[in-house]
Parts: sequence; structure tokens; C-alpha cells
Amino acid sequence: SALHLLSMAQSILDAMSGASTGTLQVTDPLNFWGGRRVAPRQQADAQDVFEPATGRVLCQLIPCKAEEVDEAMQSAHTAYLKWSKMSGMERARVMLEAARIIRERREAISKLEVINNGKSITEALADIDFSWQCVEYYAGLAGTLAGQHIQLPSGAFAYTRREALGVCAGIGAFNYPFQIAVVKSAPALACGNAMVFKPSPMTPVTAVILAEIYKEAGAPDGLFCVVQGGPETGTLLCQHPMVAKVSFTGSVPTGKKIMEMSAKGVKPVTLELGGKSPLIIFKDCELENAIKGALMANFLTQGQVCCNGTRVFVQREIMPKFLEEVVKRTKAIPVGDPLLDATRMGALISKPQLDKALGFVSQAKKEGAKVLCGGEPFTPSDPNLAGGYYMSPCVLDSCRDDMTCVKEEIFGPVMSVLAFDTEEEVLQRANSTTFGLASGVFTRDISRAHRVAENLQAGTCFINNYNVSPVEVPFGGYKNSGFGRENGQVTIEYYSQLKTVVVEMGDVESLF
Repeated sequence: SALHLLSMAQSILDAMSGASTGTLQVTDPLNFWGGRRVAPRQQADAQDVFEPATGRVLCQLIPCKAEEVDEAMQSAHTAYLKWSKMSGMERARVMLEAARIIRERREAISKLEVINNGKSITEALADIDFSWQCVEYYAGLAGTLAGQHIQLPSGAFAYTRREALGVCAGIGAFNYPFQIAVVKSAPALACGNAMVFKPSPMTPVTAVILAEIYKEAGAPDGLFCVVQGGPETGTLLCQHPMVAKVSFTGSVPTGKKIMEMSAKGVKPVTLELGGKSPLIIFKDCELENAIKGALMANFLTQGQVCCNGTRVFVQREIMPKFLEEVVKRTKAIPVGDPLLDATRMGALISKPQLDKALGFVSQAKKEGAKVLCGGEPFTPSDPNLAGGYYMSPCVLDSCRDDMTCVKEEIFGPVMSVLAFDTEEEVLQRANSTTFGLASGVFTRDISRAHRVAENLQAGTCFINNYNVSPVEVPFGGYKNSGFGRENGQVTIEYYSQLKTVVVEMGDVESLF
């Protein structure tokens, strides 16, 4: 069965070498537990999964019901009992092998990601490279997990043990399907946990590839399980008595529900939620870098990135020059077939998401914003792509803080530009939001850079760059953008628990 499994994993990845947009049909089962892909028990509630680039049906998604979720949980728990008893170095060896396999198959995994998600192949390759680096990084930390020794009076002492939590539930988003599965599972596994992961129902195809890779690398069967489905399946995960912790990436309203459901079982949660992040560009900046930064802050993954700097505050004196250059470069972004190397912007995830983004642009016009470019449905010249969900990247000028496009997360390629005069004023405006995921500042003044970073209410502040998030650096939100951290050493604390052991070496002194 192991051989059959590998051939299945290989077969879809092998098919990738010749795959082009509009050609792939996915028929293999997308659930994974007990060390293999598992076909759905029943065919009820099947929903179509689309290829964003063409609007074509890629496969069917059949959500897991209670019995299936329970089976995945049992499988993960069995694996956890084995895995948590291994030393950190033993776990590291399996993880390093998994990292190697991901690196070796990066092209094929990236292609599959593009076909399911719609982002450009250039970006997908960077995501998959981040993924193997992440597994490698946490493999390196696995052997370093240790406690403390504390001396107490009369030869008594105490020590602490950093222990695994158990089976963790991971719930992913559609914008970085494979990468989010890795970012949640790598630290969980390094700490000795197992994970049951539910991908977004819009991007169910690549998480199961990760499950196969962990198995191939030598992880016990069930260590990383995949259950497919939407909100109902997510609810089953949050409420399952065997789940020790829930890590969720997605929207604020869903995050609140996850927290509420997890509270019933007193389960800790990590929430990585939405954002409406400010990017502040001072007149003393290196303008060329600020322009590149603003483009990187708004147009990666068709603007479907939670930490994007979508409120671009530009000091009034440099506004005309900034706008002229940003508009020129935005108009020049090649939109089209995401599998072509020359493409820089692919398709949005779905028809509703495209309509929603376009709706924000027309609402912005009504409220008095000026569309300097884009913001319209885009039809690539290739007839194959006529049904795809494309939009021309948009720059909005004359924006005010009270406009819908400035207050709400659009999750599409729309940059809102606002003028400001003073540092004090822009900080107050930048912070007047319920979100707090990221922020950025461009300036040559070193004191100002650090002062602004200190005063921005956000989990990350980029100075003279934007959307640079290496695996070594913690990532997470302030305010409604969530709590807990992903990436970096600190994440170990969110996937483990501390036990204190107190040792008496003499006689017990009793009050009774």
C-alpha cells in the first residue's frame, strides 16, 4: 500500500511536468489519514472546485462528516503517542527528509498550487521554497527544546519539561494553500504533536501532497492528516474532544466563531486574521524603493494577502511624482495565464471574490475616489482563459479615511492612496482601525523610522521594504487581526506546554 500511495502522489506530480492551464482533472481522493488517501464515505454535499485561470471545474470536494473527522482524529492520536516519545533529534531527521523532498519537487508542487489557486508561477515557486525552508528551520529547533533546572533550599530542586500538546487542528486559507499547511504543521511536529489539517474548500488539492511527503519521509502513519470541507467540518474539528489546540488562518468573523467554539472545550487558539495595513511614505524616502514597496504591498497574489499595505499614506509634497510612477508601473503589470513565467498577476480565487473586489471599486467611485487605472474585469487574449477570474490592478486616488475602500479589507488588487502632512497626524490615522496585522514606513531618517515603528499598532512593521517575511521572523496580529505567532522561535511556545516538576530531597515539613 505504501508503494501504491507513492505512485499516486508521484502520478499527479509527474503529470505536472507537461501540465498547462486548462488541462488538469483531479480525480484522486483528497482526504488523508492512516497513512493513505481516503475516498469519501458518501457523495452528499459535493461542491465544485474551480481552476481560477479558466473558470473550469478542477475537481469535486466532498466535505468530511463527523465519522470521518473522528477517524482522522484517532489516526492522528495513535501517531502522536509514537511521535511524542521520540527525541527531538529523531523527529528532526524525519523533518529534514520532508524538507528535502519538498525542495526536490518544488516545480511540480508549484504548478499544482497555481492550477488550484490562480497565482503566478513565479510567486508559487517562492511559496514552495519558503515551505521547505520552514520545515528545515523547525527541524533545527526540534533538538533544542529543553526545560530549566531550578535549585531550591536544602538540596531540593525543580525542573520544567516542555511537552507536546497532543493533536492540533489546523485550518487553512485559500491564498497560500501549501505554505499555510507547512507553517502550521512544521512547528507542531517539531514539538511532538500530530496535526489534522483542513484546507480551504476552494484549494483542497495540495495539502494532501504534504501529507504524502511527511509519510514518505518516515513520519508515523496519521501524523499529518487532511480532512476536506467547509464550515461544518471546521466546526467538527474545533469541537472534537481529542483536539488540544486550534490554529486558524482566515477572516475576522470566522476567527471569532473558531474562538467561541474552542472556548467550550477550553482549547487554546492561534488566530491569523485579516488586515487593512498602513504603509507610510515620507517625503525624505528613497522614492524608487518606496514605489517598489507600494507595489509589493498591494499586488502579490492578486492582492489576496492579509498583511498587504492597502492604505498607502504619501506625504503631500511627493504625491504627484509617486502617483505618476505607481500608475505607470501598475498599468504595465502583465496579467494573464499564471503558469507563464512572464505573468506577474494571475486570477483571483473565485467569481464571488472577483465581483466583491470590483464592487469595492465602484463603491469607491460613488464615495468620491478617483480610479487612476484598472479596477475592471480583464479578459486575457488567450481564448482558453476567457472564463477566468481576472481583474486589472487598480490605484485609487483622492481617498479619505471614512471611505469603505479605506476601512474594509478588499482582498483584491486595489491600492488606496491617501495624502498626509505630518508624522503625528499620519500615525493617528494609520492606527484608527480595528485591524493590526502589519504596517510599513519608508524614510531615510533613522530616528523617525524607529519612532514610527514603535508607535504603529501592528504585529509587524516593515522599514524601507514591505511583505518580507522570512521563516525566522515571528508573524501575527494586534487587535482584531488575531493573536499567537507563526514562524520564528517563539511559535514553539504556542505548540507546547510547560510542566513543572518539584523534587524534595529531605523530609516533608507539615503544618498538620
